[in-house]
Amino acid sequence: MKSTVSFVIFVLAVLGFLFLISGKRYPQIPADARHRAVTENTACMGCHGPDKEDKLKETHPPKYECFKCHKVKRVQ
Repeated sequence: MKSTVSFVIFVLAVLGFLFLISGKRYPQIPADARHRAVTENTACMGCHGPDKEDKLKETHPPKYECFKCHKVKRVQ
């Protein structure tokens, strides 16, 4: 019985560890004054569009659904 409980705890710990390292981490949208008013993807492209100074990297996926991956950083 004791070995079964230890085995279950070990399996849960391994699964938890694998879950933690498997997720993708995307940069958060800063909580500064410039980004606080952004509520639409089109507003993001005003600064991060192809011809802009802060354009997206060449490796960025061609999806312009910013809020699907990027979340607003919480102010603490």
